[in-house]
Amino acid sequence: MQTDLRSAGRRTRMKWLKNGWQLYVLILPAVIYVFLMNYLPLFGVQIAFKDYRPSKGILGSSWAGLKYFRQFINYPNFGLIITNTLRISLYTLLTFPCAVIFALLLNEIQHTGVKKTIQMITYAPHFLSTVVVCSMVLLFLRKDSGVINNLLSLLGMERQEFINVASYFEDIYVWSGVWQNLGWNSIIYISALSSVSPDLVEAARIDGANRMDIIRHINIPCIAPTIIIMLILACGSILSVGFEKTFLLQKSLNLSRSQIISTYTYEVGLKNSQYSYSAAIGLFNTVVNFILLILVNGVARRVSSISIW
Repeated sequence: MQTDLRSAGRRTRMKWLKNGWQLYVLILPAVIYVFLMNYLPLFGVQIAFKDYRPSKGILGSSWAGLKYFRQFINYPNFGLIITNTLRISLYTLLTFPCAVIFALLLNEIQHTGVKKTIQMITYAPHFLSTVVVCSMVLLFLRKDSGVINNLLSLLGMERQEFINVASYFEDIYVWSGVWQNLGWNSIIYISALSSVSPDLVEAARIDGANRMDIIRHINIPCIAPTIIIMLILACGSILSVGFEKTFLLQKSLNLSRSQIISTYTYEVGLKNSQYSYSAAIGLFNTVVNFILLILVNGVARRVSSISIW
C-alpha cells in the first residue's frame, strides 16, 4: 500500500514538473540568490563559538565554546545596550497602527485624483536613502537655522539642539521613520481593503450604517488577518533596530540612549576587529528574535486562529 502511494506521489510530482517546468526555471534565479546570500553565509556563524583568526580560517581556528556570549552578557553596558534597543523597538512597534489607520482613511477618499496625489506624496519619502533622510532630520533640527527651532522661536520658545539631547533620540528616530515609511507600509493594507466585497458595504449602508460603522464592522474585520500577520513579523524583529539610521543620528552627547546592539556590533567587529565577539552578539540577537517570533506566533494562533504557521 505504501509503495503504491509513493509511486503515485512520484508520478504526480513528475507531472507537475513536466507541465510547469517553465515556471520553475523562472523562479530558479531567485532561489539561487536566496541560497547564496542567506543560507551559504550560515557556514560562518560558527566563528561565534571559535577564537577566529583570519590567518587560520574558519575551520582552522580553535573552539571557544560560549566564551564570547558570556563576555557580552558580562559587559558593563550590556543592560544599557539591551534597554536602548528594546526602548526604540517597542516605541517603533507602538506606531504600527499608524499605517493601518492611514490606509483606512485613504480608502474613504472617493475622489481618485486626490487619493492618488496623497499616495504619491506619502510614498515618495520611502525612496529616499537613509543618509538623505538623516541629513534632512539634522538640518530640520539645527539650533541656529532649523525649521523646528525657527517655529519655536516664532512662538517665543527657546531654541534647542535637539539631536544632542539624549532623551529626544527615540522620538527623533521613530517619528522620522513614520514619516518616511507611512505610505509604503500602508500599501499592503490598501490592497487588502480592495478585496472587501462591495456587496457587504452596500448592504451595511442600506441597513443604516455610517462610515465609522462600515470601517469598524466590515473593513477592519476583513483586513484583520493581514494586520495580525504583519504584527507577528514586526514582533519577530523587535531587537533588530536599523544600524544605518541609528549610526548616522548618533552623537557623543546622545550615546546613552543611542548605543544599541547593531552599533555596538559594528564597533567591536569592524573597528576593533573582534570578529568572533561581534558574531556572537549578532547570533544572540537573532536567537532572541527567533524565540520572540515563535512566542508571538503561538499567542496569535491561540487568540485569533491566525498565524504564520
